[in-house]
Amino acid sequence: MQDRPDITLVKDYFLTLQSEICQAIENIDGVENFSTEDIHAANGGHARPRVLDAGAHIERGAVQYSHSIGLALPPAASERNPHLAGKGFEAVAISMIMHPRNPYVPTFHANLRFFLVDNDNWYFGGGFDLTPYYPFLTDVVHWHKMAAQACANFGDGTYARLKKWCDEYFYLPHRQEARGVGGLFFDDWTEGGFQQSFDFVRSVGDCILPAYKPILINRKDTPYTERERNFQLYRRGRYVEFNLAIDRGTKYGLQSGRRIESVLASMPPQAIWRYNWHPEPDSPEAELYDRFLPVRDWLSEIT
Repeated sequence: MQDRPDITLVKDYFLTLQSEICQAIENIDGVENFSTEDIHAANGGHARPRVLDAGAHIERGAVQYSHSIGLALPPAASERNPHLAGKGFEAVAISMIMHPRNPYVPTFHANLRFFLVDNDNWYFGGGFDLTPYYPFLTDVVHWHKMAAQACANFGDGTYARLKKWCDEYFYLPHRQEARGVGGLFFDDWTEGGFQQSFDFVRSVGDCILPAYKPILINRKDTPYTERERNFQLYRRGRYVEFNLAIDRGTKYGLQSGRRIESVLASMPPQAIWRYNWHPEPDSPEAELYDRFLPVRDWLSEIT
């Protein structure tokens, strides 16, 4: 039987994953729930944005599902594949971000996407990455162990290849620093045909909660002071800079005409910028820059 792409399978999985992640985060937060909206477009598209604000442990969380149908790919989606420019497409995506209240809990981001172009060309993309403020080595190693586990059944070297891609993508060249400690990133993914590629995407999606949930649970009640909170807000500014200046997903959302509230729901509710600020040498804040942001082989660390 021909290995044909089935967009319905992808839609069903993304909607199920959205529900599972929202429920798990709500259970941990214990105060606020995710909003629920269903937005239907005249051409058959469907969006289900879900946002949690002002929770006990999650200051802003967004888990966004969208199914888009268009006459031509936006430039952000076709720049890597110029031969697909101007062709009709369907795109299914789930994108999520958690901005924790406690500075000792990292921010995390993940997204998975599927493009079907001109009813013939298709590809997956996505990944997940971790952005800590006051990192714990055990947490970073756990995160990368889960990333490696997601890749384990899909070829030798897959984790190393996608980790490198993530390190290169989530980088702020104008700051010459990484956004965080990385994870996985992949694009234009068709390896092994549709079914194997879809299996890989599901493996990545199924590792999101096991990767982040224990970190959130273990760190959410860590005592902190105004100093740690201010550093968290300062580092959130880096996250904003990346999303608005570099991220292809944000550009795609703006170019495709999606509802602006949904596109920018990933922004933190608060962030600050300080002029020419540098951490004090040998401080906990300097440890982030000196020890954790430089690219490393986290799986070789002894914890």
